[in-house]
Amino acid sequence: MSRVRSVDPLARFRLWFRQARRAPIPLPEAMALATDSSKGVPSVRFVLLKVADERGFTFFTDTRSPKGQEIARNPRAALVFYWDRIGKQVRMRGRVEPVTDAEADAYWCTRPRESRLAATASHQSAPLASHGALLARWRRLRAHYRGRDIPRPPGWRGFRIVADEIEFWTRRTHRLHHRELFLRTPRGWRRRLLLP
Repeated sequence: MSRVRSVDPLARFRLWFRQARRAPIPLPEAMALATDSSKGVPSVRFVLLKVADERGFTFFTDTRSPKGQEIARNPRAALVFYWDRIGKQVRMRGRVEPVTDAEADAYWCTRPRESRLAATASHQSAPLASHGALLARWRRLRAHYRGRDIPRPPGWRGFRIVADEIEFWTRRTHRLHHRELFLRTPRGWRRRLLLP
């Protein structure tokens, strides 16, 4: 295993992400996010990447949802991107930390007004009597906030996954795929090749 000086896995992710966007791939920001319950039961669902920078990979959600509760109990997660059209996959694992209120507020303001109303109307993943009940609540909130800002709900916030390991997979012929694993160490990223 050798120290990597010239290859930054975060820079490579940004390059691959740009390639996926140009492909074009529908929703290249869709990532499968895996969390774990306090009893060790895994859960996975798709969320949307909103920021990828040197601090990590950020998404937003309702903290009352199962994923929000699981992150609160076990602040570690895994995620994967798969872009079939360009034959690439990126997966990673790491710790999860909440973004600041200022970051959550700033992103909240960029969301379409209808999406802010939907997030306010919904207690994500809670039982629902009928879709009509949700629409009625959404309409009441739309009337209530007509001409006014919609405040960010206290339970709606962002989380950042700070990766400890990032694997890059490239499709190759004969299933001889190329895999590179980057591990974060106190001295920087280390790289190793993996068998397909």
